[in-house]
Amino acid sequence: TLQDPEASRLPSRDVLLVSAIITISLSVTIVLCGICQWCQRKLGKRYKNSLETVGTPDSSRGRSEKKTIKLPSTGKMGNTAPVPGQTQHDESDRKTEPRSSVSDLVNSLTSEMLMLSPGSEDDEGHDSSNRENLGRIQFSVGYNFQESTLTVKIMKAQELPAKDFSGTSDPFVKIYLLPDKKHKLETKVKRKNLNPHWNETFLFEGFPYEKVVQRVLYLQVLDYDRFSRNDPIGEVSVPLNKVDLTQMQTFWKELKPCSDGSGSRGELLLSICYNPSANSIVVNIIKARNLKAMDIGGTSDPYVKVWLMYKDKRVEKKKTVVMKRCLNPVFNESFSFDIPTEKLRETTIIITVMDKDRLSRNDVIGKIYLSWKSGPGEVKHWKDMIARPRQAVAQWHQLKA
Repeated sequence: TLQDPEASRLPSRDVLLVSAIITISLSVTIVLCGICQWCQRKLGKRYKNSLETVGTPDSSRGRSEKKTIKLPSTGKMGNTAPVPGQTQHDESDRKTEPRSSVSDLVNSLTSEMLMLSPGSEDDEGHDSSNRENLGRIQFSVGYNFQESTLTVKIMKAQELPAKDFSGTSDPFVKIYLLPDKKHKLETKVKRKNLNPHWNETFLFEGFPYEKVVQRVLYLQVLDYDRFSRNDPIGEVSVPLNKVDLTQMQTFWKELKPCSDGSGSRGELLLSICYNPSANSIVVNIIKARNLKAMDIGGTSDPYVKVWLMYKDKRVEKKKTVVMKRCLNPVFNESFSFDIPTEKLRETTIIITVMDKDRLSRNDVIGKIYLSWKSGPGEVKHWKDMIARPRQAVAQWHQLKA
């Protein structure tokens, strides 16, 4: 029998068609998979980069902030570096951690800005100026075991405050072995010298070492005054049980205010009133209490000088009457000063309580500086005056050297 040639070609056509379809399908699938993987890699890199730039505290931005800004000790930036073997749940913590870090930075910046505000800048800057600089003294101390003698050498002092009206001092040093106050030694007086050199040696003989280590070396620097009481400048106390006395030890010590009360100068009550429309300040010297006795008889003849200063230049001076033989005088005297508002911030009012002396120069009992740039108490009084215009604001002030 004969077969139709067209019928024998049909199976081969079907096979070719199916093969072509399968080949095309596989090719399309491979291409699509390649495109998908490429997209995932690209998207993954972008996402990772975005996290590294914005979401992690380990970015360069985060490190520069930590270097530049001091964070509070309670801040949450302490452990932000990646730790090996960190568990997966830390990734969620990273998303919230930048917010806490930003809030810490904001709080830190806020506190810094508050410290730089006009009011607190002055307060911060004048805490240190409120501590009166009394200068310092150099001395050496040692013990001779063979002769049972304590040796104290007073060498020099530096930057002593001026106690006299002429702007200088006549300093000398008293040396005690406390608690014994009856037996003392003294240096020579150095006239008109705020950086005196003594180089004087003193011997405490016949002191057993067991007693020496129970004593306190006490040095008191005073300003000599021929016609009135010597004015204490400052003091230094050194417990000898804390000193190696086997050889001469040399010390530099800052002078401190005299703790026995001899350095107390008393207090002054005054009020100040600012009138912005009249561009004036009225200073009312009300009264003083517990003033230091400057005369040999144990009293003083106080009066008050009021200086208006602008940019460290004296502009105007006024003064009260003299109150004879009185340590708690009542003045009740007012003085008005013209001060334009634009000059107020660079204005200082210096109030000086003086002791009137007929035979010699008048002595300074104590001073008060009222301005933006004084001690905390004075600055508070000045700001209260500005905050309450046309009202007399009264306050007690401790007199200072």
